[in-house]
Amino acid sequence: MIAGLGDMGLSLSLAAVGSALGTGIAGMAAIGAWKRAFMQNKAAAFILIAFVGAPLSQTIYGMILRNSIQSAKMPPESYIYQILLGGFAGLALGFSAFMQGKAGARASDALAETGKGFGNYIMVLGVIETVALFVMVFIMTALPKVAG
Repeated sequence: MIAGLGDMGLSLSLAAVGSALGTGIAGMAAIGAWKRAFMQNKAAAFILIAFVGAPLSQTIYGMILRNSIQSAKMPPESYIYQILLGGFAGLALGFSAFMQGKAGARASDALAETGKGFGNYIMVLGVIETVALFVMVFIMTALPKVAG
């Protein structure tokens, strides 16, 4: 009997896809903002890297969730349920990272243009991050507990 198959890594994989897309989108915007600064002989704001890196955390949440689903050691007849659970949770984590990257791209552009608003922009990214945290925590609390 195979035990602990979990969600076949779907929660981690789909979260990582979203993180890759989100960091890519935010990264392209930061590069564009730095280019504009260089063209105007201005200092490039290194703080834009905070917007670029924000979507990475969803990959970590996906890994934590994958490990939790796996360690729940649910019976083999529930593998379809586990795969669906991990897949949909991974999609939610991935979309959160993707949208966080889009918001980070706008934040990079706005901060580079005005030099103002970093706190406001990072709060928006934090709200989007909260969606991923909610998904991870709510799914983990719904998993059966392993009897010790």
